[in-house]
Amino acid sequence: RETNVKPAFIYVFFTPPNEARANDRTVNSARSQLFRNPSNTDVLEVVLVPPTGDLVRVRYPALTRPEVIQSAGELTRGVARRSVYGSGSRRMYDLIVAPLEEDLKRLKIDNLVFLLDAGLRSMPIAAMQSKDNRFIIEDYSVGLMPSLTLTNTTYSSLKDSQVTAMGADRFVVNNLSPLPGVPVELKAINQIRGGNIFLNENFTLSNLRQNRRPEQRIVHLATHGSFSGDKANSFIQLWGTEKLTLDQLRSSGFGTPPVDLLVLSACETALGNRDAELGFAGLAVTSGVRSALASLWQVSDEGTMGLMAEFYQQLQTTTTKSEALRQAQLAMLRGEVRLEGGSLVTPKGNFALNDELKRLGDKQLTHPFFWSAFTMIGNPW
Repeated sequence: RETNVKPAFIYVFFTPPNEARANDRTVNSARSQLFRNPSNTDVLEVVLVPPTGDLVRVRYPALTRPEVIQSAGELTRGVARRSVYGSGSRRMYDLIVAPLEEDLKRLKIDNLVFLLDAGLRSMPIAAMQSKDNRFIIEDYSVGLMPSLTLTNTTYSSLKDSQVTAMGADRFVVNNLSPLPGVPVELKAINQIRGGNIFLNENFTLSNLRQNRRPEQRIVHLATHGSFSGDKANSFIQLWGTEKLTLDQLRSSGFGTPPVDLLVLSACETALGNRDAELGFAGLAVTSGVRSALASLWQVSDEGTMGLMAEFYQQLQTTTTKSEALRQAQLAMLRGEVRLEGGSLVTPKGNFALNDELKRLGDKQLTHPFFWSAFTMIGNPW
């Protein structure tokens, strides 16, 4: 009612092939399947939970877990490597979305929230395509939830929120590559939304905890990061040798004042092992952050900069975070966000590049590699 957005949940999970199909099976049963021990004989099931009315179930009794995960992997690897991805993209759309299209249109659904089984959560949902080569984001805004029961689903507008924007463009540890786009990215975000900038030597855990004001309900971290499932090797890199680890996440000041959106403009922050496949972003959500925007693979500096600049501009006018992300992704798909003439060009304004980025020359950012890695996790509204 508050957003004029009509959402629906889509559960995608695997069940034993001989499971009884009770007519009165509830969505709680579907939820429980997301946390069972996997078996290669499990078969695919998709459940649409609309705002009103009955659940819609699609079951594939001959389609096993390994086959589906292989198709999801083809999509992910194809897009992440900027190679062929069409077959995996259309295969996953045909399995998950196509059987529901009639109901989605009848119900006038325009926002899809996916709750995915292990092995599917690192798939770039935004890159799924229908048979007529329409990306899913051309019709719906999309997002992921690690768990419905652990997600704060109430709506909170971010139109008036400022940003605590932090990051580094150079690193002295772990052979991490420079990120020359970070100063441009942070400056653009500050120009659009206001707030504080903490760059390089000011990018510290102390500043993150102590210098965020109540009106800054968005925290943006532009840096390298990695989540492997191993706490010792999972981190968001701060300045120098300082890191934000999983153990520090709960005490990072995200609850006081509350953080409605944590943006991890870093590489591989949504990847992880089977037990925590949504990585740092998923753990941030379960640690009290309402929503997190994070990447599924190592993204390009220029693509990240372009998407973030457009995302924050869209956040000024759209009613939900997932719709702002969708509009930013569409602008990149259409070539409206690009590098041209020494500037980052966006539909709502241009931003001057530094000398290092100018060396890239004019560049299109239309391939899904540049925009589909970024995923809204947690509350999409």
